[in-house]
Amino acid sequence: MKTRIDKLLSDNLNLSRKQVKSIIAQGRVKVDGAVVLKGEEKAEEQSVITLDGKEVAVSKFVYIMLNKPKGVVSAGNDRKDVTVVDILPDELKRKNLFPAGRLDKDTVGFVLLTDDGDFAHRILSSKNHVEKTYIARIEKNLSDEDIERFEKGISFDEETQYLGAKCRMVGDRTAEVKIVEGKYHQIKRMFLAVGNKVLELKRTSIGGLELDGSLREGEARRITPEELDMIM
Repeated sequence: MKTRIDKLLSDNLNLSRKQVKSIIAQGRVKVDGAVVLKGEEKAEEQSVITLDGKEVAVSKFVYIMLNKPKGVVSAGNDRKDVTVVDILPDELKRKNLFPAGRLDKDTVGFVLLTDDGDFAHRILSSKNHVEKTYIARIEKNLSDEDIERFEKGISFDEETQYLGAKCRMVGDRTAEVKIVEGKYHQIKRMFLAVGNKVLELKRTSIGGLELDGSLREGEARRITPEELDMIM
């Protein structure tokens, strides 16, 4: 299917249509080696588009893996705080990006950013059972009884009930927890419900896709189609 050049560049480079039209008018854009001078010209899905000689990665939707650091909020925009979108490198930014699921401001690890609302809904819906894995450093070791409560499902208060979660100790005062929900402060509240406290928390995987160990906190990269399949 053919799509307008100005729309492709605007969507994939996070630029306004006005900025794109100016770039095109300067003769800086080529499609399959030929200079394009009008934004309304169209390109095939498999066309090679370059800007100043560098290929532009064009796709209908984008999927990004971010290793979120502390102090950054999981939101598309925020008037007070730095967001996960703000810290992306310019080459990964595009319009309408949002985090598919939130991490608390002081929680680190795997955040998936996308502009594909349907995909985000699928991985966030508890009925699809896409597990999110966390490593929690906690105040004290869990007992067998605590772990059993996690697995059966925990009530935090009269209004909040959490589905059963897989939980195990993986080190001294270090637990691994797998949940299929993503409710507000869920991991921290589950530990509070068994008389414990989370000191540090990191999300390490979504579905079958683990956080890339080569990404330092604050770094991000695109998720490949093969990795995307691993999530579901």
